[in-house]
Amino acid sequence: MADTSGAAPQPGPYNVSTAILEPKQSQNRLLVDEAAIDDNSVATLNPQTMEGLGLFHGDTIIVRGKKRRDTVLICLSSDDVEEDRIKVNKVARNNLRVKLGDLVGVHPCLDITYGKRLHILPFDDSIEGLSGDIFDVYLNPYFFQAYRPVRKGDTFLVHRDMRTVEFKVMETDPPEFCIVAQDTVIHTEGGPVKREDEEPNLSDVGYNDIGGCRKQMAQIRELVELPFQHPLLFKEIGTKAARGILMFGPPGTGKTLMARAVANETGLFFFLINGPEIMSKMAGESESNLRKVFEKAEKNSPAIIFIDEIDSIAPKREKTNDDVERRVVSQLLTLLDGVKVRSDVVVMAATSRPNSIDPALRRFGRFDREVEFGIPDPAGRLEILRIHTKNMKLAEDVDLEQIAADTHGYVGSDVASLCSEAAMQQIREKMHLIGLDEDTINAEALDSLSVTMDNFRFALGTSNPSVLRETVVEVPTVKWDDVGELEKRFILVIKVIVAVIRLFRLQEQSRTQKVNNTTREKGE
Repeated sequence: MADTSGAAPQPGPYNVSTAILEPKQSQNRLLVDEAAIDDNSVATLNPQTMEGLGLFHGDTIIVRGKKRRDTVLICLSSDDVEEDRIKVNKVARNNLRVKLGDLVGVHPCLDITYGKRLHILPFDDSIEGLSGDIFDVYLNPYFFQAYRPVRKGDTFLVHRDMRTVEFKVMETDPPEFCIVAQDTVIHTEGGPVKREDEEPNLSDVGYNDIGGCRKQMAQIRELVELPFQHPLLFKEIGTKAARGILMFGPPGTGKTLMARAVANETGLFFFLINGPEIMSKMAGESESNLRKVFEKAEKNSPAIIFIDEIDSIAPKREKTNDDVERRVVSQLLTLLDGVKVRSDVVVMAATSRPNSIDPALRRFGRFDREVEFGIPDPAGRLEILRIHTKNMKLAEDVDLEQIAADTHGYVGSDVASLCSEAAMQQIREKMHLIGLDEDTINAEALDSLSVTMDNFRFALGTSNPSVLRETVVEVPTVKWDDVGELEKRFILVIKVIVAVIRLFRLQEQSRTQKVNNTTREKGE
């Protein structure tokens, strides 16, 4: 049976090392459920939950989701909703970057006021072929006497005349959020929003997009999120948070992905330094490039500086003859020492060769915390498989647990490649239903697409773990004639081999003889 839940495995017993990942018990943290009322502006709660939060029917609430996203909704009460849940429709879930079963924070929105002006634009692909005034046909009926709260950056759908148009709130006055009243002026000037410009924001990687490294995620969040969110903890206990984090492990284990997820989930400014790109043969330019990044991070703090492939710019100084590399290492050491003063900047780095970087970088006060990203175990591979197949159309015979067991040595990128190859194999099998010369694909061909277990077996047969690709076992072509000075030992080895073969044959003959004798005695 195909496992299409896409959910991560349920955590085991409480583990203090991953405690930061566990959901916190709080009255205002509710599980997302499917809405009974398909309204973009409505959230439905249980009356007991609303009473505990100090809310009344019709109040405006602010709901906080993932990746630093929040939205404003009208709170309605219903006995059909469980006490620990909140019902919102798909549009609201998309704005919050959450799915069914995720946790969201719910708070009263006491400072929201009526809006003076709004700037709203449609998406280009949703208005193709439409004629007439979009405001009169779609926006005016949608907002008329509804007193809907809106949030800058949110999208919403309007259904009219058998057609659905998607809009985006570009600006609000007052800023960030407001309630659309009868005297609110709605502007629609400007070109439509391009879908390709919006998609990258929807596909920003988050913690839910990373699997197989639960302990590493807990360590990173402790080192990055905790000091920024609750600096009083470290002040009270009398210590300073680490400001340099070195992530190391084989390629494809999720080091770069983790850094991007931290930046997206925390909302911190993210500065990426690709090791090879910052190097320059011009005197002093490489050091200048480094200084500029740290200066920008300080101006936009709190911020994260991520140095990818740090081994390429900070090798061991005693083993390099390049003066540029030595100067870059010295400059990086100086900048890292300065991070202690700039307590609102965290420096993260990644490498697959930790022993090749200069040891001075790995002492306390610089990259004083090291997090190893190893090869995931079967449970980790299953988690990664669920992430990469959550949007795939899987056949019922697909067994993700079996695939996870069969992918020993695979890292995250290998599993992603495996899923992609399995999907491509399914497409190849259906090529007889697809015409390359045709502009469209018929519904029969699309409905027949379903990735099967055989597709995954094919992908397994054509892929290898990336960490083992450089490990080659070569069968030697040495013959007996190539071995000299060992004639006596050669004869002895041959005699032993022949003796073992003869003994084995005698045992086989003995067993065969016994069977024959038994058969004759029974007359069979």
